[in-house]
Amino acid sequence: MRVGYIGLGIMGRPCVRNLLKAGFEVSVWARRPASIGDLAVTACATPAELAGRVDVLVTNVSDTPDVESVLFGENGVLSGARPGLIVIDMSTIAPLGARRIAAGCAGRGVTFLDSPVSGGEVGAVNGTLSFMVGGEQAAFDKAQPVYQAMGKNIVRIGDSGAGSVAKACNQIVVALNVQAVAEAFKLADACQVDKARVREALLGGFASSRVLDIHGQRMIDDNYVPGFKAKLHQKDMGIVGETARALDTALPATTQVTALIDALVANGDGELDSSAIARLISAA
Repeated sequence: MRVGYIGLGIMGRPCVRNLLKAGFEVSVWARRPASIGDLAVTACATPAELAGRVDVLVTNVSDTPDVESVLFGENGVLSGARPGLIVIDMSTIAPLGARRIAAGCAGRGVTFLDSPVSGGEVGAVNGTLSFMVGGEQAAFDKAQPVYQAMGKNIVRIGDSGAGSVAKACNQIVVALNVQAVAEAFKLADACQVDKARVREALLGGFASSRVLDIHGQRMIDDNYVPGFKAKLHQKDMGIVGETARALDTALPATTQVTALIDALVANGDGELDSSAIARLISAA
């Protein structure tokens, strides 16, 4: 199975390394050729050229318009794809956008699997990403070796758009957990209790979580080198808000934490990890 990859960023490069490690022949297209670096891959001049070389093509870009541009734009994937191509999109995009993209691909004989991930840079490096997938069962089954090279928990949620819905839910849970940990630590500080010891105790009980473990340590160290940049979390929470408004669904706590992430980015800290909202909570 020949694999293509578009999007050699903080997540993409380690994913390509894991695909190579699994024995796949990998071709890539990069807006910035320098991002290819030392990866042992075949570089293509356009997404169309890349699509013509591969059986499964993975896209990992920023937002819904970026996915649409790569697929449907001039010299895009669909202008070079052969019928039967499977596109695995790891981007976090709008559920309605995912359904629209899937329909456009289907008209050209290409299957689109919206496959957003959770696990961050650490998961990408270790090949332990969690995939939330929407799309056809047959294509999902065929693409399993590619998913398994990059992740461990691979779940088909349902039809097109379902993976993107699951990712929106994931981003709500992560953001609210970050807020909860930050507020717990603020209370510990106010009571003059060592928050590092509080974290240690909570990790052994029902309050334990990956957020408490990883982001809790970030808060203690006041070190917000990004695993997931605040500006990207802001984009994702925008998708959550747009979807909720379209469905007339109130999400009060989500609205509150979204305002904190918005404020963090407005303060010029969009490049920090989104858990840096702890600084705003601490200062309030």
